[in-house]
Amino acid sequence: MSKEIKGFSKLSKKEKINWLVSSYFKDDSHAENILKQYWNSNESLQNLHDEFSENSISNYYLPFSIAPNFLINDKKFTIPMTIEESSVVAAAGKAAKFWMKHGGFKAKVINDEKIGQVHFFYHGNKKTIVEYFDFVKPILFKKTESITKKMKSRGGGITDISLIDKSSQLAGYFQLFATFKTVDAMGANFINSCLEEFANIFKNSTQLYEAEKLNKEEIEVVMSILSNYVPNCLVKTEVSCNVQDINSLEPNTTDFANKIIQAINIANLDIHRAVTHNKGIMNGIDAVVIATGNDFRAIEAGAHAYASRKGTYQSLSNAYIKNNNFYFELTLPMAIGTVGGVTNLHPLVKLALKILENPNSKELMKIIASVGLAQNFGALRSLVTSGIQKGHMKMHLINLLNKYDITQEEKKLATTYFKKRTVSSSSVENFIQNLR
Repeated sequence: MSKEIKGFSKLSKKEKINWLVSSYFKDDSHAENILKQYWNSNESLQNLHDEFSENSISNYYLPFSIAPNFLINDKKFTIPMTIEESSVVAAAGKAAKFWMKHGGFKAKVINDEKIGQVHFFYHGNKKTIVEYFDFVKPILFKKTESITKKMKSRGGGITDISLIDKSSQLAGYFQLFATFKTVDAMGANFINSCLEEFANIFKNSTQLYEAEKLNKEEIEVVMSILSNYVPNCLVKTEVSCNVQDINSLEPNTTDFANKIIQAINIANLDIHRAVTHNKGIMNGIDAVVIATGNDFRAIEAGAHAYASRKGTYQSLSNAYIKNNNFYFELTLPMAIGTVGGVTNLHPLVKLALKILENPNSKELMKIIASVGLAQNFGALRSLVTSGIQKGHMKMHLINLLNKYDITQEEKKLATTYFKKRTVSSSSVENFIQNLR
């Protein structure tokens, strides 16, 4: 039964742990030790981590891994990836190694425009609200100059503001639809600050207009917030090679190149397959997004919305054959940053960006998208040949063995035993029982 407590956030970390242990772990003497064993021995570093979040009581570790041999726009990269699934890192690295021999990934940023909205209701004369918007638009730019000054100095700022009428879909519903350039910052705080100021100005500037035609009570602002759907903040990456070269990669699979294309065609037709297909892409993307201190939840949401832009949920990647060449490509929206947030605070994030040679936001978009495409290629390669489980379970073997507090000697024996055998939870359990 859930316990209730008031003023939890005001308790010290020790007091929070004491309450948690006494409420949920009375019969578990190890709970407190587990929480504390993940604390960093460096007190200042631990304090930094504690301040990343509210009510922090410990650290949650994920592996910080490396995928080498990525050739992106003729430059070699070693990619930091933060993910708990070893087969993801292995597949990305394997795909990168193959494509390095065939020119590598060619990536480009199509656009980097971001979006924010002020959602409001107005039930008066439509002509009046349109005329009022035309009047107030320059004021919105002028009165937010104190917010945009620093961003403008870096080459960003507000690019446009428009009035969107959605009253035919929801009575009285309108939007101030704003677009932004945020340069190397993801820009969420900047955009939201602008939007909230827009809402305040828009509602309270009616007195400067024609008061008899419009007053601020007629405008009901509901919310002001950025959108994580950024279809004009797009990155595209692709690989290509001769059909014979791609087919020679899997000589035991007839027409391997066309099987990849068929797999994508299936994902475009069947939502059940499409979701899992795109999840595989996001395995690679999220791992780099997390390692570089960006918001993987925002990237996920935007990518899946983009996959639905044609009215049905489809594959984010595409493959085709033209002039006897095989082309494999990925396009998706991606709002990320290399400054701001935890990118300047988290020691491992700073290290990850240094490994990538301190890219700007556009360069990082290209890197992340290329890892997503590599991951997709690796997954499809397994699916249309040996199946996903063979490689996945081989990589998962160590995790299965570790459930049994296995010794290093037993681990060596198990690795040898399963080299040419099927790995499963039951087969590992049987092996351990027989061994002991």
